[in-house]
Amino acid sequence: MQLKHLKTLLTPQEGAAKVTCMTWAPNNGKFAVCTVDRVVLLYDEQGEKRDKFSTKPADSKYGKKSYVVKAMAFSPDSTKIAIAQTDNIIYVYKIGEECQFKSNLIVFQSALTCLLWPAEHAIVFGLTEGKVRLANTKTNKSSTVYGTDSYVVSLTSNVSGKGMLSGHADGTVVRYFFDDEGSGESQGKLLTHPCPPYALAWGTNSIIVAGCDKKIVAYGREGHIQQTFDYSRDRSEKEFTVAATSPSGQSVVIGSYDRLRVFNWGPRKGAWDEASPKEIPNLYTITALAWKKDGSRLCAGTLCGGVEQFDCCLRRSIYKNKFEMTYVGLSQVIVKNLSTGMRVVLKSHYGYEIDEVKIMGKDRYLVGHTSDTLLLGDLSGHSQILYSASSGNSFSTCSCVCMIFNAGELTLVEYGSNDILGSVRTEFMNPHLISVRLNERKQRGVEGNKKLAYLIDIKTIAIVDLAGGYNLGTINHDSKIDWLELNETGRKLLFRDKKLRLHLYDIESSVKTTVLSFCSYVQWVPGSDVVVSQNRGNLCVWYNIDSPERATMFPLRGDVVDLERSNGKTEVIVTEGVNTVSYTLDEGLIEFGTAIDDGDYHRATAFLETLEMSSETEAMWKTLSKLSLEARQLHIAERCFAALGDVSKARFLNQTNNIADQVSKEYGGDGTEFYQVKARLAMLDKNYKLAEMYYMEQNAIDEVMEMYQELHMWDDCIAVAESKGHPELDNLRHSYYQWLMETNQDEKAGEVKEGEEDFTGAINLYLKAGLPAKAARLAMSREELVTNSDVINRIAAALIKGEFYERAGDLFEKIRNNQRALDCYRKGNAFRKAVELARVAFPADVVKLEEAWGDYLVQQKQLDAAINHYIEAGCSSKAIEAAIGARQWKKAVHILELQEDRSGGKYYLKIAQYYASIQEYEVAEPLFVKGDHIKDAIDMYTVAGRWEQAHKLAAKCMTPEDVSTLYISRAQDLEGEGKYKEAERLFATVEEPDLAITMYKKNKMFDDVIRLVAKHHPDLLSETHLHLAKELETESRFSEAEYHYMEGQEWKGAVNMYRVNDMWEEAYRVAKSHGGASAHKQVAYLWAKSLGGEAAVKLLNKFGLLETAIDFAADNCAFDFAFELARLSTKNKIPEIHLKNAMMLEDEGKFAEAELEFIKAGKPKEAVLMYVHNQDWVGAQRVAEANDPDSVSDVLVGQAKFCFEQKDFQKAEAFLLRAQRPELAIKYYKDAEMWSDAMRICKEYLPNKLSVLQEEYEKEAAKKGSRGVEGMVEQAKEWELSGEYARAVECYLKVKDSTNGPLMEKCWMKAAELAIKFLTQERAVDVIHSVGPRLTQLRKYSAAAELYLNLDLIKEAIDAFIEGEEWNKAKRVAKELDPRFEDYVDQRYKEHLKNQGQADSLVGVDVMAALDMYAERGQWEKCIETASKQSYKILHKYVALYATHLIKEGRAEKALNLYAQHGAPANPQNFNIYKRMFLDLLNLLGRDSAESFRMWADLRDVMLLLCENLTKSSDANSPAHEEFEQMLLISHYYAMRSAANGVDLVSVAAKLSISLLRHTELIPADKAFYEAGMAARALGWENMAFIFLNRFLDLSDGIEEGNLDTLDHSDFQDTDIPFEVPFPAKLHVTDAQREEIRDWVLTVSMDQRVEQVLPKDERDTYEASLLAANTGIRSLPCVITGYPVLRNKIEFKGPGKAANKDDWNKFIMATKTTHSPECQDVLKFVSQWCGGLPASGFSFH
Repeated sequence: MQLKHLKTLLTPQEGAAKVTCMTWAPNNGKFAVCTVDRVVLLYDEQGEKRDKFSTKPADSKYGKKSYVVKAMAFSPDSTKIAIAQTDNIIYVYKIGEECQFKSNLIVFQSALTCLLWPAEHAIVFGLTEGKVRLANTKTNKSSTVYGTDSYVVSLTSNVSGKGMLSGHADGTVVRYFFDDEGSGESQGKLLTHPCPPYALAWGTNSIIVAGCDKKIVAYGREGHIQQTFDYSRDRSEKEFTVAATSPSGQSVVIGSYDRLRVFNWGPRKGAWDEASPKEIPNLYTITALAWKKDGSRLCAGTLCGGVEQFDCCLRRSIYKNKFEMTYVGLSQVIVKNLSTGMRVVLKSHYGYEIDEVKIMGKDRYLVGHTSDTLLLGDLSGHSQILYSASSGNSFSTCSCVCMIFNAGELTLVEYGSNDILGSVRTEFMNPHLISVRLNERKQRGVEGNKKLAYLIDIKTIAIVDLAGGYNLGTINHDSKIDWLELNETGRKLLFRDKKLRLHLYDIESSVKTTVLSFCSYVQWVPGSDVVVSQNRGNLCVWYNIDSPERATMFPLRGDVVDLERSNGKTEVIVTEGVNTVSYTLDEGLIEFGTAIDDGDYHRATAFLETLEMSSETEAMWKTLSKLSLEARQLHIAERCFAALGDVSKARFLNQTNNIADQVSKEYGGDGTEFYQVKARLAMLDKNYKLAEMYYMEQNAIDEVMEMYQELHMWDDCIAVAESKGHPELDNLRHSYYQWLMETNQDEKAGEVKEGEEDFTGAINLYLKAGLPAKAARLAMSREELVTNSDVINRIAAALIKGEFYERAGDLFEKIRNNQRALDCYRKGNAFRKAVELARVAFPADVVKLEEAWGDYLVQQKQLDAAINHYIEAGCSSKAIEAAIGARQWKKAVHILELQEDRSGGKYYLKIAQYYASIQEYEVAEPLFVKGDHIKDAIDMYTVAGRWEQAHKLAAKCMTPEDVSTLYISRAQDLEGEGKYKEAERLFATVEEPDLAITMYKKNKMFDDVIRLVAKHHPDLLSETHLHLAKELETESRFSEAEYHYMEGQEWKGAVNMYRVNDMWEEAYRVAKSHGGASAHKQVAYLWAKSLGGEAAVKLLNKFGLLETAIDFAADNCAFDFAFELARLSTKNKIPEIHLKNAMMLEDEGKFAEAELEFIKAGKPKEAVLMYVHNQDWVGAQRVAEANDPDSVSDVLVGQAKFCFEQKDFQKAEAFLLRAQRPELAIKYYKDAEMWSDAMRICKEYLPNKLSVLQEEYEKEAAKKGSRGVEGMVEQAKEWELSGEYARAVECYLKVKDSTNGPLMEKCWMKAAELAIKFLTQERAVDVIHSVGPRLTQLRKYSAAAELYLNLDLIKEAIDAFIEGEEWNKAKRVAKELDPRFEDYVDQRYKEHLKNQGQADSLVGVDVMAALDMYAERGQWEKCIETASKQSYKILHKYVALYATHLIKEGRAEKALNLYAQHGAPANPQNFNIYKRMFLDLLNLLGRDSAESFRMWADLRDVMLLLCENLTKSSDANSPAHEEFEQMLLISHYYAMRSAANGVDLVSVAAKLSISLLRHTELIPADKAFYEAGMAARALGWENMAFIFLNRFLDLSDGIEEGNLDTLDHSDFQDTDIPFEVPFPAKLHVTDAQREEIRDWVLTVSMDQRVEQVLPKDERDTYEASLLAANTGIRSLPCVITGYPVLRNKIEFKGPGKAANKDDWNKFIMATKTTHSPECQDVLKFVSQWCGGLPASGFSFH
């Protein structure tokens, strides 16, 4: 991901004005920023500021500045914003539409530090006391989620917002889940980070933590370290302050100083990759980050109060110039409609990388691919499914579902759902062959109506309930289906087949009805169950599809193309030729269907009442009657049946309604719930058992029996009576039997008798009813009847009479009459029972029965079933024939192979021919061979073109001669049959291609001849082509001959063939196609020549070649033909022919004849030129004078040219002047370089061209150098003498000779002089402007300036003097003539001095510029010296610049000398210089000796001066002042130590080194501990020496490792030696010194005498510590040793200054005895610093 800066939302301020927090609303519409002033600014999505409001304190009495806003967050619905404040309160502001802010508050016991709003009414926040609590905005109450003992520094949530992390000041990170979403991850303390995790981010796959240690650590899901990014060695990096996670969780941005670091999750590597950081100079520390919820924008707030907005993008692309795709993360894409500006965020819920996004279905639907899933949706919502398939997916969409086809599988996904709706197998992807309906029309009592209809195969439709996942029905059709569609309720299916028959399928009843033939168009009307279709010339409309036979038809003249329903109208769009016509449907009838769907049957009835009875109306009454019955609206149902004329149902319902109304009237309530009403409705629905149940529930037995008797359902009536023990049971049975007998229902009566166990009577009745089989079943089931021979014989006779042979056989078998049973079985073809009986009773007959069974099966065309029976009967031939007949070839072969005799050989041929027909030649071949039909096998291979196998078989079974003879004879047979290709193959197989060629040639199949010659004799191909062409030409087969001529590359032969045969058109065509650019023209010419006369003209006109032919004839000297053509057609061409004839005669030297032809051609001039060319001047003159007077001059010119060549100039000039051609005379003179004669002629005859000639002459002169220049000067003088001053000036100006400067100057000055004297003012100015620069180029500056001044061109004159560096003249001219230019001259003078680097001169003109120049050139000494003569402010500006320069070069001592010399002003801009100089000096090595005293004294004095200046300035008592006071103290200690070392005050020097340890936040720690330890060791203070040098070794090891975190501070507890010290960049001692120390420490550590404890004083505190451990009292440091001043002390006048009396006296005594100047200097400083010395006194010498 890349960050690109878009805009600055809030401009940063000059100083610190920290942006405390910011947040984006979840709906991306609002962005809030809280400034340091506690004001919340609201921005819109585009970054435009829309509003602001001030926050308020918890208690107004504490004032506006009593709190800081630490965090804020929008509510999930983006309507509220929560503000967390340090005054223990959360305010929740409701942001209204008009930005009216209302708030409620929640108060706590501790200051808030951070806040999240993950769910509605639930705010999570952290407190300074370490608790994380949950606030309910509804009740304004809070509860503790969990508590810790450490300040909460950060809170963040996971991508879904269902989990959170809190970071604490002790480095602890705690995880808590509201819902772990099945991840199984642990809760509670997760990890401990080395520093407070101020920057905390929870990505998709890991947690990123950063803080002040300049390290970024990525932790795994359970807190183990995955990656570490260490920037601790990067000096430009500062601490990490804040982190933000992208909404996808796949990118994290961490803010520090001037920099945003970007990390992207690499799913393939499973690790974080760092992108190039976004570095912005002067941005300062990032204090807040907020990522827009769609991932497209990141906002960063800074320490200076600025808010910057960045665009977040991996890549961006434009799709079809309509949509912009912005990939804001690997798994998140923003799709923007460029025309409407609408944006949709497409995001993978599973975090997969989105590879590509396509937009389909009229730019409405999105399809995104990831490695394992598909993202699908319309532009209002999307879904994601796990879908693994090959890349060859195709997609189709409808209003609410996406259809995915892949490898024969159709998968349906409902938009907005992440689960697959359904999946089926189908090969048919055409949208007309799939219909999906998902809850498209609401129906009463139906929820989740989701149905799919599709094709299993081209003739089978399946209908599936997608919600339930089961099959609703399968339709097997007899023809191919080409269209299908469910209605919107999913109850009916329309489909059409290839025969254009339209069918309706009712899904509930599984009934299929053909409703229309020759259907060319069909469609459901949207929002209804009305169907519109077209049948040839009729429009068919079914307003009630429940009655498909009732259709409304209109005649049509065109084709239906569309159906539109809008604004209460339904129109059928029809194209009639070029016109489009619409037919409006009856909206009322359509509305009937809508009323039915809505269940408003009263409205439907009222509507039908208004219609006349018709087929459509009748169908509607039927539908309404059915639905109203189902809905128990019985009065409507009665009305419907009355309208339909169904009197019985209407009457029945009327009676039912009367009962219902009566019950309702008597008892109240719904009468339709009365049991009689419910029973009658069940009867109407023919559900008599239900009716019986309703009656029986009320114990209305008589009513049940009455119902059944009315319906003649006696069995049910008797069953009820039996079950209830009704007294009338016997009477009922008797009545029932009597009724059966009266109505001749013998079978039913027999069943009654059988039920009464009167079996004989039952058999008699069955036989009477003609049901012997039923009688036989009863007889065989009763043993007593089986023994009754009379009954059995009667039944058997009846069975045989009725041809129930199998049942008769069963009966005979039952009475063990096996022979009669077997006969009956045979007659009834019940062979299975016959065989089973024969195996038991007649084993010898089994074989015959099996054969007979086989014969019967063959007769029944069940050949495959007959095979086994024939095998059982041993009839192999019949078995084989049956197998062949049943096409069970393998079985036939198997049976054949089992035959021992050769009788089955005749079947091999038939089987082999079958296998040959299905091209299984390898199976067929052995069968042919076994059947001795080898020739047929060879023919098989031959016909199949498998010559190798044929040849192989033939070679195996025959000799080569026989094979060759066979093949040739077979080939000749095939040739006779006209099967030339097969014959050719046979010839080729026996390698006789010449026979094939001969065959083709004999049969005039020349193409095949050529093909074979090309293949077998390629060298003879061209020859063959030509041979065939000539042969075909003799046969007058010219077109074929032409083809071969062309193939033989002999097109001329074809042309010649057609010419000889007078076929000029063909000859012309061939020549045009193959003969190049001009061949066809030659043919046309020859054709025309052969015709002659008018015919030739017509022909050439036809081809557009008449003029070309005339030209061709003339060019080929056929002048007679040319004249003939020209006279007949284009007489204007005759002169041209004469001209060509003349030119030919001229070439032949026949000048007289040529002259006549030229004159006939109207070209006498050509005749003249002919004579001129031959220098026959007399002839030329004669012809010219007689025929072309205009050519006389040409003759004269020719003579003149001849004379010029002969150098006879005078004669030539005379001829030219006679010819009135003076310009030619000038030209010839010019060519001869006779310029004077040329000028003479020009001046005399062409004076207007004289100037041009003059210019030419000047150019020529210039080319010739000095010789030409002299000529030009002479010419100029001539112009001057003749008064042509303008020309003279031009001529002088053109003089240019770089070798002769004086001449050029003289000529140019002359030109200027003439111009000033004689030319106009304007022209003179131009000349002077031309001459002036030329003179300056010649360094004649004064001359140029004088010329300028002659014409009052003051500025140009000044510029000329300036260019010549004649500054005094330039100033004088400016001063005397135009004072406005004085500043101009001064400015130019300054620039000159700067450019020349003449800083010394520049000082007198512009001091600041001179100083800058010194600084730029590094002439610092001169710069400072010059600046010291200026003001104090200027001096210190350059002193600071010089000091900065010196410090950068590592020359801090030199910088110190500079400030010691010139003082140290208290300018804030110098503070960094002083600090840097001080620190650089502290870092110098080997400066602890007496020789370094002067440096430390200078540093001390500079710091004292600086502190005094600060005391007088506005920065007095500021942090900077305090810091410089500390630096003064340190530098005094260093100077004091150097002085003490100089006078052997070793103990004082050691104490100073030890005292300096408390200042290691400025002094390099390793250096300080080394010096203190060495000093202590020198004095034998081994305890201190051991501790200090041990600390030094720990520090040096830490510096090498790059980390001081492992230091042990236990030795320095209860001291004022700081623990946290700056990390030294390098060691300040050599490796040898360090090793020496290491050895000493190791040695001492073995010594038991040395205790690792610092010495303590009377305070029970480390003796050098100013701070008492027990009391916390801070003592004053001694000005001599730095040790604490306790009891015996000397106090100075200056506040806070004191000394230990012993140390002071010791130092005073040393100073007096040694007279050390260094010690005296120290006492002098102490006097100045401490406000004088104590009373004992000391004088300085």
